[in-house]
Amino acid sequence: MSNKILVFKHMPSQNPGVFRSFAQQQNVQFTEIDLHAGDAIPNLREFDGLWVMGGSMNVWDEQLYPWLVEEKRAIRFAVDVLKMPFLGICLGHQLLAQAMGGTVEATQQHEVGLFQIKPTEDGVGHPLLANLPQPSVWVNVHMAAVTQKPEHAIILAKSEACHNQIMQVGLNAYSCQFHPEVCSHTVSGWMQIPGIPEALQKLLGMDGLAHFKASVADGLGQHNVAALQLFENWNRLVFDTGPERATAMS
Repeated sequence: MSNKILVFKHMPSQNPGVFRSFAQQQNVQFTEIDLHAGDAIPNLREFDGLWVMGGSMNVWDEQLYPWLVEEKRAIRFAVDVLKMPFLGICLGHQLLAQAMGGTVEATQQHEVGLFQIKPTEDGVGHPLLANLPQPSVWVNVHMAAVTQKPEHAIILAKSEACHNQIMQVGLNAYSCQFHPEVCSHTVSGWMQIPGIPEALQKLLGMDGLAHFKASVADGLGQHNVAALQLFENWNRLVFDTGPERATAMS
């Protein structure tokens, strides 16, 4: 029987991407809902895990996006009460942090492109990072960051500009600031989000934006190999029992 994962999306282009291709071999069945489109959050108890994807909005934009209030409440319930296996990506990483008592703020240390990410002292030897290149290279697109982690959370990896790239909260909740889900159509989907091409061009310049697109395309094969390894590690950690879970707690 497959593990049923509920996926909170915030726009169509921010979806599980390449993980959709990996799902069957990892015994995972995704159920995707789009909160920005008005989809209601179903009973979390009917699912085995929760993923929260990225989006162009910020965690503090509750007046513009009132559904963020309920989403944060659902994340807190899933992680703190149900102890559900959880994965947050980019905005999902930030939502986990804020929902669990951390702080997210706009940053001048924005990262748009491919960046080296390496384990922190707590991340060295952690099973979530097993068999990944160290440092590894991941696609980042963010202008906000977790500036204060939740109490008792563990930072597992960082980049030069962002001190919290991978985070663990409790035993079953993990999140990453980067975008491991990137597949062949992800960047073109991002370019369809109103305001995103203009914002990225302002940050990078026309040549910089073209370089960003080309570098993501050129590195996609290696990126997807690392994404599969990360997916395998996450599944093994949250759905298996054994010494790896004990290692994650230590």
